[in-house]
Amino acid sequence: MRSTALRAALFAACAVPLVASAQAPAWPARPITLVVGNAPGGSNDTFARAIGKKLGDALGQSVVVDNKPAAGGVVANAFVSKASPDGYNLLVVSSTFTTGAAIRTNLQYDAIKGFKPVAMLGKGPLLVTVPADSPFKTIGDLVAAAKANPGKLNYGTSGAGSINHFATELFAGAAGIKMTHVPYKGMGPATTDLLGGQIQALVASAPSIIGQVKGGRVRALAVTSAQRSPVAPDLPSLEQSGYKGSATELWWGVLAPPGTPQPIVDRLNAEINKIILSPEMKEFFLKEGAEPVAMKPAEFEALIAAEIERWKQVAKAADIKPE
Repeated sequence: MRSTALRAALFAACAVPLVASAQAPAWPARPITLVVGNAPGGSNDTFARAIGKKLGDALGQSVVVDNKPAAGGVVANAFVSKASPDGYNLLVVSSTFTTGAAIRTNLQYDAIKGFKPVAMLGKGPLLVTVPADSPFKTIGDLVAAAKANPGKLNYGTSGAGSINHFATELFAGAAGIKMTHVPYKGMGPATTDLLGGQIQALVASAPSIIGQVKGGRVRALAVTSAQRSPVAPDLPSLEQSGYKGSATELWWGVLAPPGTPQPIVDRLNAEINKIILSPEMKEFFLKEGAEPVAMKPAEFEALIAAEIERWKQVAKAADIKPE
């Protein structure tokens, strides 16, 4: 009798998780949203739409891009950080996610604890550029002029605390020069003033400036990556030119809300890595000024933490503050 009761109890205990598992809906059971904190047309949006279409095909569910362009991406970041951790709301970010976290103390989220990194998408260099009619033919020419005229050369950025602001100050520190920062509300007006000669230099992402370079209106002097880049193979890197410690690369990646189940994160990571390493997507990334980079979630998490700490140190040394 006791043996029969024991067997019945064991069967009931084993049946509970089976029933629960049967009742739990398989993921994904409905469309997934990729939130982008920028307006349509920018690099974050471009990569989100390219990845989203193929990710939807791989998962058997549609992936919708939701643009929330406000406060430099802070609104979108906060939205996803507080979203339900069920794998249905994801966030596409770039390096600006870490530069912002390094200097802003009033964010509505914790840039490290408030997200679960899923996958990196790609990376690419920024280009050190000058007007086409500039007397500076090489990066050495620019540095020599800045040393001879401290603070008299103006450089533009897409805003205080932007990745190109940090990259320029990192380069200036490595080169031992001082230039005057002129912040703009985006790369569009900064590029316009570069073409007009109001600023003498602009460190810009490849997607935002490569068209002007190819059109002959802007001259590129160097790339900010540690080595030469396939995005602009003819250009030397700042590091190779002797400015040690100046390497900076723009990257893009996908984050999820904290608490998102690890099996979902791992599935997303595997599918995204497979997508970005396909020959088709490698070609697409190169046209957009980037290279695909496959990373495990833990590697991406470590990179984000390290970058935030690095940019905090650069901000302190260069007195970079948010607008």
